[in-house]
Amino acid sequence: MTPRQRRMTLVAGILAGVTVAGALALSAFRQNVTFFFDPSQVASGKVPPGERFRLGGMVTEGSLHRVPGSLEVQFVVTDFAHEIPVVYAGVLPDLFREGAGVVAHGRLRADGTFVADEVLAKHDEKYMPPEVARSLKRRNGESRAAPLPSGTAGVNPAGG
Repeated sequence: MTPRQRRMTLVAGILAGVTVAGALALSAFRQNVTFFFDPSQVASGKVPPGERFRLGGMVTEGSLHRVPGSLEVQFVVTDFAHEIPVVYAGVLPDLFREGAGVVAHGRLRADGTFVADEVLAKHDEKYMPPEVARSLKRRNGESRAAPLPSGTAGVNPAGG
């Protein structure tokens, strides 16, 4: 084998290794990506069946029901256009309440109920999760959350 052929073989081997490494990294990235959907997108069928995703919106007033003797809770998430029932078996965050913004991670059952593995609530009275704020702003044209005081981390859904 001539020196030129050895160099070409080495270059081809390096390119093949980089290609395989890139393909593996892309595959791992795809498996770890969790998309965000609001109730209107879920109702319109934009959620791939069997896929994990994040559901965000506001907890509907009067929809919170606890199953006696267990940690299971049921509530409804809305974007003020559509509503999705949610079932969660676990301890809810301290700041979880009706009428507040929430993001739940999980899967959609065949009956249209979202089964959550994790529920996240807003962290103070003037904050709303960024995805929820954008979704509500798109749906309503304006947000129902108050602007953030200066120096507060988070997203101001009112755009200010």
